[in-house]
Amino acid sequence: MIFSVVVTMTCSKKNNNTTTTPAPPSPPAPVISWTFESTPVWTDEFSTNGAPDPSKWTFETGGNGWGNNELEYYTNGSNAIIDNGVLKIVAKKESQGGRNYTSSRMITKNKGDWTYGRFEIKARIPKGVGTWPAIWLLASDNVYGGWPNSGEIDIMEHVGFDLNKIHFTVHNKTYNGGNGKGAERIIPTATDSFHVYRCDWTPAGIRGFIDNEQYFEYSNINSGFETWPYNQNFFMILNIAVGGNWGGQQGVDDTSFPATMEIDYIKVYKWVQ
Repeated sequence: MIFSVVVTMTCSKKNNNTTTTPAPPSPPAPVISWTFESTPVWTDEFSTNGAPDPSKWTFETGGNGWGNNELEYYTNGSNAIIDNGVLKIVAKKESQGGRNYTSSRMITKNKGDWTYGRFEIKARIPKGVGTWPAIWLLASDNVYGGWPNSGEIDIMEHVGFDLNKIHFTVHNKTYNGGNGKGAERIIPTATDSFHVYRCDWTPAGIRGFIDNEQYFEYSNINSGFETWPYNQNFFMILNIAVGGNWGGQQGVDDTSFPATMEIDYIKVYKWVQ
């Protein structure tokens, strides 16, 4: 007899198909508030006649063209006076320091410096070809280097040859000079009446307003200081330039002088995080 033995062998195959648990979704980006305190942290209502308050303002002086081929000499206070509750900055046709015009350039540096906030300035601007009034902010410490790397925020600019056209512009390493990011608005009574020029500045962006109507926004896209150097202290500047690369494009009309920018008040409100 022949016995046949059949051996059945079972092979076990390892299952290499592993199941992975998907990563949880990223949390939503935090919403940045556009809320500001209702009481100013810094204000000047120019309530005392005479010279501007030296605890709040410094005069920058000189006639070096200020990087824009400007024609004026900025004096140490003789072109700025408070009268009846209004600050008056006056550009004049007169010779000083080798220049044929004088004016004022007032700054708050080391007396008013802010990172973020709401800035409200009630002003009436001058008319006249060749005038270039501005209300603006510059970096206090130039954390990212000199202009334009550390930024500039122009809350209000007006060039006299383009009557009543108001500009709001930001400058930085990527966007500067004629390539700055800005907007413009025609205000038919800009040189005849007071209007409120406003900047709202938060970590999310910068917005520009005239009489509480928004007409500009620049957003922080989190791409570094090249487009967003606006995370450091800035100070305010008030000035009237004469001529210059932009203001003087169509010459200077000497019959425009004296030319006066009037400021009723300035209020700075702290950003609420």
